[in-house]
Amino acid sequence: MTLAPHWFAWSLCLAVVGLTAGCGLASPARAPSIEFTTLPPAAEGGSDRLAPIAGRVQGARPGQKIVLFAKSGVGVWWVQPLTVQPFTAIEADATWKNTVHLGVEYAALLVNDGYRPPATTGTLPKPGGSVVAVAEVKGTGEFVRPPRRLITFSGYEWEVRQQPSDRGGANDYSPDNAWVDAEGSLHLKLAQRDGRWTSAEVILTRTLGYGTYQFQLRDTSALDPAAALGMLTWDDGGADQNHRELDIEISQWGDRSVPNAQYVVQPYYVPANVVPMGTGAGAVSLGARGRPAIRPGRHRAARVSRRCAHAWQRTRPHQSLLLPLRAQPSERRGRGRH
Repeated sequence: MTLAPHWFAWSLCLAVVGLTAGCGLASPARAPSIEFTTLPPAAEGGSDRLAPIAGRVQGARPGQKIVLFAKSGVGVWWVQPLTVQPFTAIEADATWKNTVHLGVEYAALLVNDGYRPPATTGTLPKPGGSVVAVAEVKGTGEFVRPPRRLITFSGYEWEVRQQPSDRGGANDYSPDNAWVDAEGSLHLKLAQRDGRWTSAEVILTRTLGYGTYQFQLRDTSALDPAAALGMLTWDDGGADQNHRELDIEISQWGDRSVPNAQYVVQPYYVPANVVPMGTGAGAVSLGARGRPAIRPGRHRAARVSRRCAHAWQRTRPHQSLLLPLRAQPSERRGRGRH
């Protein structure tokens, strides 16, 4: 009971300050903040599972918005709910709500108008500039990541993907869809299980860096036109440079009238970065080369040209496959990712 008089005196003094400034005390400015009122569960994530998320903002100004992220089980933050819809509006009562793909952790950023969030990032931005406030929280419950499944192929160790993703289209990944046979060949399979298509992906457990990457494929002519095989580089820490992604893609994207392969340097929406080609029937070897820039302080992952692309089409076999492989049902790029 002894606290009540002190609380009343302090409140009275504040009231007087607001009117006459007679107490000699200034009200400290309250920094903007974000709180969560509805949280999704902690889960491995994926394109097919969405859950509501909501919260409240203190100190937001007109024009500011919320940007949401979900953290995957492999430690990458993905903007939510979609890369083409990265902003969540703040209502008149300072609340916000949306749906997100599931993850092990969730984050909300209060940002100024004009802020452009990355599609993915290894670390969240800190407050400063256009980022006004950041809040991060774990999902409800406890997420237990399944044990890693590793295979050995072409002299390297690869991890088989088990988490779902909507990168390039909605994909569920099954570890049963990737294996190495007795002759040392890698198999990636698309299979329907429980009424859903499942994909396959293997990722190198070590970084190879700059150099020449070579791929030998037994035959691509029988690949369904709606399926896609991707061989690509990816750097989780290089979100500001499109993850330094260089792709060799085998697909007709559902249209048998178009070439069945292409070289791509991201971003794919720059026309000069995409070179279509055809592989034909039988064995084919494809390759790409990455090298540092000539001038210090700048990076050039690769260059694509028609001359380069056709020069790398070979009929003689190469013995090494040194890049992450990705096999997935085909959908056009540019959709939400997770």
